Amino acid sequence: MPEEHRHMYELEYPSPEVSSDGAAGPTLIVALQGYADAGQAVSASADHLLAALENRLVASFNTDELIDYRSRRPTVTMENNEVTKVEKLSLDMRVLRDIQGQPFLLLSGPEPDLRWDSFTQATADLVRKYNVSQVICLYSAPMTVPHTRPLVVSAHGNSPELMQDLFRFDGSVMLPGSAALQLESVLGKQRTAVAGFTAHVPHYVSSSPYPEATLKLLRSVAHNANLELPLQTLERDWERVAQQLTEQMDDSSEIQHVVAALEQQYDEEVEQYRTRHPKAVLPGEEDLPSGEEIGQEFERFLADLDEEE
Repeated sequence: MPEEHRHMYELEYPSPEVSSDGAAGPTLIVALQGYADAGQAVSASADHLLAALENRLVASFNTDELIDYRSRRPTVTMENNEVTKVEKLSLDMRVLRDIQGQPFLLLSGPEPDLRWDSFTQATADLVRKYNVSQVICLYSAPMTVPHTRPLVVSAHGNSPELMQDLFRFDGSVMLPGSAALQLESVLGKQRTAVAGFTAHVPHYVSSSPYPEATLKLLRSVAHNANLELPLQTLERDWERVAQQLTEQMDDSSEIQHVVAALEQQYDEEVEQYRTRHPKAVLPGEEDLPSGEEIGQEFERFLADLDEEE
């Protein structure tokens, strides 16, 4: 590893088991805070996974090398005129296991302010070291969409298998850079399968926690990376927030007018996308069972009838 990248991280010792019994290496999920995190969906995704699943530290990055503390000041606690606690900013990679015990990696924490080249090269070094088979970077952006329509998760990347039926933008898109996007570029050059998933959050709620965005991001990860993730608490959180939004809209004719205009725009864009991509699975359709799933369920139903007879 080049000298300029050598002090980016420290490996945990003894190192936890990262590989699985299968031939393919683990999936790496990248959830960096501070960029494209509308509705706090990216940070909430990492927090949810760490709280809900068994996890162990694999590598911790040197935040003194990467973080500008003046722009991202840690919280300090004072008690009885004395400093008793200083918040620790942690940027690390951990190995988690899904409900079935399948291992995957999670890189989470604040997006580096400094030394992006060294950080991305160091992360690419870890990807090679642990034989990572595919990488999914999480993003969340404020968009002119209504909360009354299915939330869109769009995908980009070099792996059709990772993106599968997710919404994709046609043509060219110009956007501000980030450490995660630079990491995607580096991984693409070393021929690692990589994709970015972006939740489209209604712009008028993007400054507050928006559980539907977190839920849809993690559902997309689970489906496309073949992981089983515990999402029931996120579903309940979204039901609660959806009820609150419905009550607020019912009390305001002005909000109703704005949402109706957004609904019309949303529906028109979805139909245009359907015309361009007739075989695509559109927002809201991903939860519908496929023909194969319906057939399997019908076979189970007939088998149950035979057993009863």
